[in-house]
Parts: sequence; C-alpha cells; structure tokens
Amino acid sequence: MEPTNSRRPGGLFVGLCTLDVVQLVDHVPGPDEKLTARQQVVAAGGPAANAAVTFSHLGGTARLLTGIGSHPLGVAAAADLHEHGVQVSDLAAGRVAPPTVSSILVTESTGDRAVASTNASGHRLTPPDDLGALVAACDIVELDGHHMELATATAALARAAGRRTVLDGGSWKAGTERLLPLVDVAVCSDAFRPPGTRTPADVLRFLADHGVAWSAVSRGGRPIEWAGPGGGGSVAVPPVRVADTLGAGDVLHGALTHHLAAQGPLTPHRFAEALRAAAAVASRACASFGTRAWLQGP
Repeated sequence: MEPTNSRRPGGLFVGLCTLDVVQLVDHVPGPDEKLTARQQVVAAGGPAANAAVTFSHLGGTARLLTGIGSHPLGVAAAADLHEHGVQVSDLAAGRVAPPTVSSILVTESTGDRAVASTNASGHRLTPPDDLGALVAACDIVELDGHHMELATATAALARAAGRRTVLDGGSWKAGTERLLPLVDVAVCSDAFRPPGTRTPADVLRFLADHGVAWSAVSRGGRPIEWAGPGGGGSVAVPPVRVADTLGAGDVLHGALTHHLAAQGPLTPHRFAEALRAAAAVASRACASFGTRAWLQGP
C-alpha cells in the first residue's frame, strides 16, 4: 500500500474536536481555593484533532472529520486547526450550541494533568454523503473511537478501499467491539481496558483475537509493548524532562500515522521502527507546556 503522493501523504482523522483551556499551575487547587496560573494556552484539542495537527506539522496533508459547530468557541477551535494546516470537515456546522470544552490543569513540577470534559457525549454525527470520496482521497485513516457510528462507517469504507486504519485506543467505549475487526493498527493507552483484561499482554491478545493485526500499548515514559504477526517486543521511549504530558498520546498517534502512511506491507521491524519514530516525536512534545509550543521546535 503506497501513498498517492509519496512526498505529502494524506491522512483522514475521524473523531473528537474540543476547545482546550490549559492552565499551568503550582498545584491542583483544593475546595474553595483560588490560585493564579503561571501560563495559559487556548487551542483546539481532542485526540483526532491533535493527531491531525501533528500529521500536518510533519509534512502530511491532514483532514479532520468531526463536529464543531458555529458557536464562537467552535469558530476559535476551527481557526486554530486551519492555522496549523488542518482541513476541517465539520459535520455539525449548523449547530449553535457551544462545542465541547476541556478544562485542563497542568502541574508545573510534574507535568501531570487533570482534565474535565464532556467529550462527545450528547453529540451524534451522521456519516456524510461524500464519506467514500474522503476516504478514497487519503492514504491512511486514523480514528480515536469518539463518534462511534461515524468511526465504524469510515473504517468499513477504508477497508473496502484498501486504506490502512489506525485506532487511538484511549479508553474502552461502547461499540469498540464492532470497530476492531475493521482496524489494521491499534495503539492503546494503559487505560484502555477491554472486558476481561488487566495487563498490556491481555490487551494485545484481545486485540489480536478481535482481528487487529498490529497493536501496541503505550505507558507514558515506560516502554511501548507491541505485537503483530510473527512476533512482538517493546520499544523504549526517549527520556525527556517532562513539562506537560497533555496530548502526548495524540502526538504519538499523529506521528505514527504519518510514518505508516509511507509504508508498504508491515513487518515486525517496520512496525517497531514506526513506533520508535513516533515515540521520539511524542517525547519532544512533552518537553514544553501546552499542545502547540513543541511545533515551534526543530
């Protein structure tokens, strides 16, 4: 499977877009406590959205299929995406209600984050009439599991068109079991817990049993465990002085999708190298506050 444009691969990203309000604080405030943040970032967020920004930054052509709406906060999120080279197909363009807003506190001393968000709850997106054309126009499809009806429809068309599909498994969601047979590559967080699983090895077996050929579990700064036809192993994550872990998994998936867009049939060596390259980008993103500052680096 070769990209239609080897110099500028095209990725279709399907899933959640939020407006992120990120505050850098000395500590997470307790009940009835007020404090002054050291820094603030306001940007589009969500796994698929941040992955699309990463894909574009690395030289790809990224399109995000999501629901944002026409509320001023949604307009701000869309403007941020356009600024970073992401084309947006907004399936909620006529919605006037505010978009999903994620409130995020990042603790300066550790880089740990606390997040409050409604995610995609209450927002149903109907697959567009031109979904087949959007899939045909790309080289690879990345799905974050939000808007499950849309994700499953897109994955089915991608499978029929011979486009590789990549799943960002942040958490187990209703309907994930229907999506997995249509997924070629799944990279899941340590919080992704299918029924009956407790360890990364359990998760990797579960994914293989449900039709996913290549899979991995990321665990922050610990090695990424992976498995595929003919083998498995682990990939070290480059050490970095962590300033902020927000969006690191999203960046990992965007970088991995960019790397895989240029790959032919996967082998254990190619998959491990793709994970290694993606982990290096994600580690770099953790070295600065917010989800955008790292884009200004080399």
